[in-house]
Amino acid sequence: MKHSELTFQAIVEATPNAIILVNKEGKIAYANHQTEKLFGFSKIELISQTVEILIPSRYHKHHPHLRNHFFTEPETRAMGSGRELFAMRKDKSEFPVEVGLNPLTTIDGTMVLISIIDITARKKAEERFKLVVESAPNAMILANKDGEITLINAQTEKLFGYHRNELIGNQLEILIPKQFGENHPHLRESYFHSPSVRSMGAGRELFALRKDGTQFPVEIGLNPIETDQETVVLASIIDITERKKHEVLIALESKNKELEQFNYIASHDLQEPLRTVSNYIQILEEDFSDKLDPEAKNHLQTISRATVRMSMLVRTLLEFSRLGKNNKLVSVDCNEVVKNVVSDLNSLIKTSGTVLIIEHLPVIQAYETEFMQLFLNLINNAIKFRKKDTQPEIKIGCSLNSKGHHEFYVSDNGKGIEEHHFDRIFQIFQRLNTDQEAEGYGIGLANCKKIVEMHGGKIWVESAPGIGSTFRFTVETI
Repeated sequence: MKHSELTFQAIVEATPNAIILVNKEGKIAYANHQTEKLFGFSKIELISQTVEILIPSRYHKHHPHLRNHFFTEPETRAMGSGRELFAMRKDKSEFPVEVGLNPLTTIDGTMVLISIIDITARKKAEERFKLVVESAPNAMILANKDGEITLINAQTEKLFGYHRNELIGNQLEILIPKQFGENHPHLRESYFHSPSVRSMGAGRELFALRKDGTQFPVEIGLNPIETDQETVVLASIIDITERKKHEVLIALESKNKELEQFNYIASHDLQEPLRTVSNYIQILEEDFSDKLDPEAKNHLQTISRATVRMSMLVRTLLEFSRLGKNNKLVSVDCNEVVKNVVSDLNSLIKTSGTVLIIEHLPVIQAYETEFMQLFLNLINNAIKFRKKDTQPEIKIGCSLNSKGHHEFYVSDNGKGIEEHHFDRIFQIFQRLNTDQEAEGYGIGLANCKKIVEMHGGKIWVESAPGIGSTFRFTVETI
């Protein structure tokens, strides 16, 4: 035996992997000791046998074709790229493998040196990893540096509304709102340049995108994982919608406490001097009536009206601060709410000749008394600010918006509002109309705004002078 052949044999025998040498006909020309150990065959049993002896029978039909194709264009490469490969021992037991192919030119023609690695332990580790990810209480996503999703768990399907087959192989940007998605590839590239365990987007509010197009606030934890092939990142995603709601409620509660303190002062320290002024006006009118000329009496009446109005403002402000206090969310049929409000306003509706068009409304979780007051204010305003010589018409309805929240509307054909007043009308004590026909205290729409915010929503107006107004508000109940 030539020296080079002895050297080759010594190297192959020293290799920790199973090594076999196969000719163009698929027959085994050589096998090292690790092959005997791994497959349970002796070298004598393997030599001159076709390589299919080491392959499960279900692959026998197609393997000769694949083997012939390799010899047509021989090159060093991994076998079965993208597919799971299995080998078979002498006892017919199967196990997962990685196979490397290396063409060799010999005096007997081109042969292939095959390196076989038993990856059973690795597969078990991968399965354990997948099991841990699958059982995690949060949405978990595994992605490579190109942003391709390679693994998700059931919580991800539940949170985003996708089936896993729709996400595996897709880009991460499918789960990111468009306004943030354009910059995400750059941020991803920056992360993989210096991967570390950390939170994503520190100091920024993060949002994710469901299959139905709705967005929601999230917290994301990033964990780099080193594999044999590359570095990947495991992202843990937590929906913090409820936490955000709680933060809003805490902030609102804090504002309410401040307002309560102010109203305590207003209801006691302001009402007392107002009562004193009213008492002295009464004394002047009763005891000095014969000494007061008509002009003085007129002045006293003006002071009296202003005092009464100021007292009403203080009481109204106190009621504003008490909205939602000590109330609980209950199941509310909005159809019944509007029906009761219409009943309360029946006299005004008949007098004004108002036509009401009411669509079917949902049942929601809400503060019932406040929600009734919300509709009462909006319908009352629609009638109050009607156009002269025009029959008032009010439409009430609701639909689901892009975020899956209920969006109500109260629309009228009244006087309308100029655009530069849209924000002002929701501020307390702001009145656009001061004529006696539409007298009020400028707090009705401020009440509406506060009630809507108590339900996690927002209120706005769409209007044009002379055409009418549509008040819209959303409700995001727990």
